[in-house]
Amino acid sequence: MNLQGSVAIVTGASRGIGRAVAVLLAREGADIVCAARSKDTAPSRLPGTIEETARQVQALGRRALAVPCDVSDEAQVALLVERSVREFGRIDLLINNAAVNSRAPFIDTPPKLWDLVLKVNLRGTFLCTRAVLPHMLKQGSGRIINVSSGAATDPEAAAALGVIPYAVSKAAVEKLTEALALELQPLHVAVNCLRIEAPVATEGARMVSAGADLTDWMEPHVAAEALRWLATRELAYTGNIITVAEAQQGGP
Repeated sequence: MNLQGSVAIVTGASRGIGRAVAVLLAREGADIVCAARSKDTAPSRLPGTIEETARQVQALGRRALAVPCDVSDEAQVALLVERSVREFGRIDLLINNAAVNSRAPFIDTPPKLWDLVLKVNLRGTFLCTRAVLPHMLKQGSGRIINVSSGAATDPEAAAALGVIPYAVSKAAVEKLTEALALELQPLHVAVNCLRIEAPVATEGARMVSAGADLTDWMEPHVAAEALRWLATRELAYTGNIITVAEAQQGGP
């Protein structure tokens, strides 16, 4: 797929992988909807806002729309998609990148924290996907890319690192990818998933791991390149869960 003139919604676009892929897709000719909670008027404790990402996209000569959005909130997601269609007239690509994590032994994980991780990572993916689908079906085509983690298939690491809620949410996202791809393939909407198999040196990871040696960690732009590769596959390429390394090699 040639991304020139296409419209992509990227969630979690204020920083990290989301920002990296938004800018990369813009370089490929796409117009970008930048969605996240951090905005110029309400920044988080981490650097980066959706307006900053939008300005980077615009500097590349592409159109950008910054929409504040909590992906776990149905009304906010509906407004995100409504504004995207009103501004650009179509939605060709959705990248479900927004996610939160927690680090605690399972026995010390309160229900509120469990619910937050599942709400953002799984419910958010569900809500965003469900909201864009009517527009993709009306167009007769569309691509959805979900973002997963090596923790989804590595219970030993999930337990050792204290990220069981995160691992469970990402395993569910992978199953959603496979099942939804089967349902939507006859309707010309492709659904794939990138399983990022290594820690990524995002702003959040750097803050949580202050003082740690991150030289062997993956940089956000590397994951972004793998997402770009998935975004440019033919519609027949669907239902796949691939790693960054597999994308770098041109597929599994």
